[in-house]
Amino acid sequence: MKETLLSCPVCSHKHLRAFGEATDFTVSNEKFSLTECVNCGFVFTNPRPNSESIGPYYESEEYVSHTSTKKGLIFSLYHAVRSFTLGRKARFVSRFMSGTNLLDVGCGTGDFLSEMQKRGWNVKGIEPAETARLLAKRKGLDVYPQDFLFHGFNNQSFDAITLWHVLEHVHDLEHTIRTLYKLLKPDGILLIAVPNRDSLDAKHYGFHWAAWDVPRHLYHFRAKDVIKLMVDQGFKWEKTAVMPFDSFYVSLLSEKYIHGRYRYFQAFFVGLRSLISAWTGKDLGSSQQYVFRKPRA
Repeated sequence: MKETLLSCPVCSHKHLRAFGEATDFTVSNEKFSLTECVNCGFVFTNPRPNSESIGPYYESEEYVSHTSTKKGLIFSLYHAVRSFTLGRKARFVSRFMSGTNLLDVGCGTGDFLSEMQKRGWNVKGIEPAETARLLAKRKGLDVYPQDFLFHGFNNQSFDAITLWHVLEHVHDLEHTIRTLYKLLKPDGILLIAVPNRDSLDAKHYGFHWAAWDVPRHLYHFRAKDVIKLMVDQGFKWEKTAVMPFDSFYVSLLSEKYIHGRYRYFQAFFVGLRSLISAWTGKDLGSSQQYVFRKPRA
C-alpha cells in the first residue's frame, strides 16, 4: 500500500508541488513522483510505499549493502572500497568521542561494527533486513531488528550513534530523531551520512542520478535540510565532510541507468569533477557526513 504525505517532513509546511519523476532502476522499474515543499525546498518521494509494503523493493542482489557477495566487478569494487573506508569512518567518529559505547542504526551486515569492535568499542546495531541481520550475527555482533530501537535500550545509553546512508530510508522521521536524541548521553554525537542532491553529479545525471534510488530513498536531502532537521530536534551541528568515494560509485550506476552498461571512463570523469567541485567549495559532495552533538544538560 502507498501513503501520501500532506506536509513537508522538514518544516511541516502544507504548500507542496510536483518536482519530477524518478524510476526504480534496481527492482521494479516503476516510476515514483517527487514532491517539493514550496516553503523550504525540501524534496521527498510522495506518494510512497508504507513501512509494511516497502520490503519487496529491497529484495534484490543488486542492493549491495545487504549482501556479502563479491561476485562480479561492481560487487568486488564496492566491497574493496568499503574495506578501505571502514578505517576512515572509524577514525572520523573517534575524533569527536570520549566514550566507547556505539550504536549503528541500519548496520547492514555489520562491517563497520566489527571494525569499531576491533578498536575496543562496545558496539550494538539495528538492522531491519533479516538476511543482513543474520549475517551480522554470524560475526558475533549484537544486532537487533528495527523495533528494538524504540523499545529495547535505556535512555542515555550511547556515546555515539551512527547512521550511514540510513536516514533517507526512515518512514517515521520525527519519531526516529527524537528517539536517537534520548538514547544519546549528554555530549554524545550523532553522525549521519546521506546523499546530496545539490552535488555536481546529481545535477549532471538529472533523474537518472542513482542516488534518487526510489522508492527506497524516501527523502532527498541538501545540507541545509539535514542541519535544520537536526537542530530543530535539539542537536548542535558541529561538522560536515564529504564522502569522497561515493561520487564515483553513484556516477557508475547512473551511467548504467542511462546507457544500459557500465561506462567506467565516463563515470570516473564525472565522479572526479564532482569531487573536485566539492573540495573547492563550488558544490557539496555526492554524499555528505554530518556530525551533531547532544548538548550537556
